[in-house]
Amino acid sequence: MVYNEDDYLLLSGIQHFAFCRRQWALIHIEQKWEENLRTVEGSILHERAHNEKLSEKRGGVITTRGMAIKSSVLGVSGSCDIIEFHEDPNGIKIFGRRGKFIPLPVEYKRGHAKGSDADRLQLCAQAICLEEMLVCNIERGCLFYGETKRREEVIFTEELRASVHKMMAEMHAYFNRRYTPKVKTGSFCKACSLQDVCLPKLCNGKTVESYIKGRLEETI
Repeated sequence: MVYNEDDYLLLSGIQHFAFCRRQWALIHIEQKWEENLRTVEGSILHERAHNEKLSEKRGGVITTRGMAIKSSVLGVSGSCDIIEFHEDPNGIKIFGRRGKFIPLPVEYKRGHAKGSDADRLQLCAQAICLEEMLVCNIERGCLFYGETKRREEVIFTEELRASVHKMMAEMHAYFNRRYTPKVKTGSFCKACSLQDVCLPKLCNGKTVESYIKGRLEETI
C-alpha cells in the first residue's frame, strides 16, 4: 500500500506507540501533551543535535543534521537527528561529493538503553525512509544515549523491519478510526508525561457508569 502525503503520520510517533498505544493516541489523535523532566531533557538533547552546522565532513564521513525524511510505503514523515554518510565503494553517490557513501542514521535519546524495542523501531523506520528516498540498503544505525554518552548499534533485521511495517499499519488504522485505546496500566505509567491526562488509576477497568455510581455512593 502507498499512502498519500495528506495521510502521513509523524515518524517519531512509532516510539510513543511502542511505549503505550494510549499515550500515542492521546498525543497524535487527541492532540494532548504535557511536559515533564524526561521530555524537557529529551528536547534539549535533540536541539543540541540539530543546532550544529547543517553538514560537515571529517575524514571519510559526511555528517548531516536535521534532514527531513519520508516514506510513502510506511505513510510517515519526520527528520533524522544525524545521518553519517561513510565513504564506501559499495555505497551511493551524493550530489556535489566525490566517491560513494553508505548512510548511517543516528538517533539521540536521553537516559540509557531500554529493554523494549521502542527506540530501535523508530531508528529502523528512519532507515526504511532513507532507503526509499536514496534507493539504497541500510543494514545498521546507532542510538546515542545522553546519560551513558555511548552509542548502541542497531542491526535492521527482517524481524525488526516487519515489526515497523506492522506497527505503522496499526497506527494508521487507529488514526483513521480516531480510536483511543483504553487504559492498560504498568510500571511504564510512572515515566509517562500524560499521567494527569490519561488518569490510569481512575480509568483502569472502570466504565463511566461505575465511576459515577462510586462517586454518588461516597456522598451518601
